[in-house]
Amino acid sequence: MQPSPPSDSAGPCASLPRWQQWALLVLASVALDLGLELAGFPAPFLIGAMIAGVLVGTNGAAVRVPAPALNCAQALVGCLIAASLSPESLPAFLRDWPVLLGAVLATLAGSSLLGWVISRFQVLPGTVGVWGSAPGAATAMVLMAGAFGADQRLVAFMQYFRVVLVTAVATLIAKLWVGGDAAVHQIVWFPPIAPLPFAATIAVALAGAVLGIILRLPNPIFVGPMLLGLCLQFSGVAQFQLPEWLLVLCYTAVGWTIGLRFTRQTLVQVRAALPHVTAGVLALILFCAFIGFMLAEFAGVDPLTAYLATSPGGMDAVAIIAAGSPNVDMSFIMALQILRFVIVLVTGPWLARTIAERLRHKD
Repeated sequence: MQPSPPSDSAGPCASLPRWQQWALLVLASVALDLGLELAGFPAPFLIGAMIAGVLVGTNGAAVRVPAPALNCAQALVGCLIAASLSPESLPAFLRDWPVLLGAVLATLAGSSLLGWVISRFQVLPGTVGVWGSAPGAATAMVLMAGAFGADQRLVAFMQYFRVVLVTAVATLIAKLWVGGDAAVHQIVWFPPIAPLPFAATIAVALAGAVLGIILRLPNPIFVGPMLLGLCLQFSGVAQFQLPEWLLVLCYTAVGWTIGLRFTRQTLVQVRAALPHVTAGVLALILFCAFIGFMLAEFAGVDPLTAYLATSPGGMDAVAIIAAGSPNVDMSFIMALQILRFVIVLVTGPWLARTIAERLRHKD
């Protein structure tokens, strides 16, 4: 296949054949993965792939992760989240539900206020700030924003730029917090495959994705396996096995997908707004970090656990970072993340639409 002729803003990778773009992406990912792994960062394969995707995508590469590969990765990460929650965590969740709900509502209130400020003072045009500030459910927010007349390009950029910044900051904090005190974890790349748990994992990923599509769940390929896996996990019907080599492939697919969303054309479109978008996302991160501090201070939650639990998405990236961070309460993190995901999914579009309508009437 002949590459299309490069435009003025296409970037150096645009003139390369597809296979060379893929080769460059893989080589950059491997180099970054190894560097981050040697430096002791959590989730190095996610972060390395994400950074490589940004670098290659913003230099004109047109390659994208095939939809089947991304669907498989999302379904298996859904199983990873389900496997991270044990039946023993349910009593603690029921006991702490007012704290969890309060943290979620505070996050939603803070993100809504930030979106209102950005839109009210026209830091970004129209109601982009309202839709772009919602802490989760990125795809739903982008679609709703387009239906309401907001610039979908800026909303999508703000949502996915938030994911990149949040993931990078959470990884850095997890690295600095753990520091050199963590015991060296010897990775078993190719463990013996336990036939029943491994088969159950694949079956739940496939069946959950199909069920999610049938039920028209939001992000069904990810949410369906997660919910089905949670039901089977809490009922004790099934156990899961996710070998390290398979997780690395999933992390890489997710990281590439996030990173490759950032093209040179996108950067040109949002160049003037980039400082304001960055400031808004960092403000949201700081606000959620404050909520995490309050959880640690008054609810007795481990500080790193509290920070990751209140980190404003995406949930799959937070799950990967938490899985690579020792001595955190994975059950608490994912319980709060899941609760926020559900609440944002149910109320977020309505809340953003209400704020946007009020702003429009004032204008």
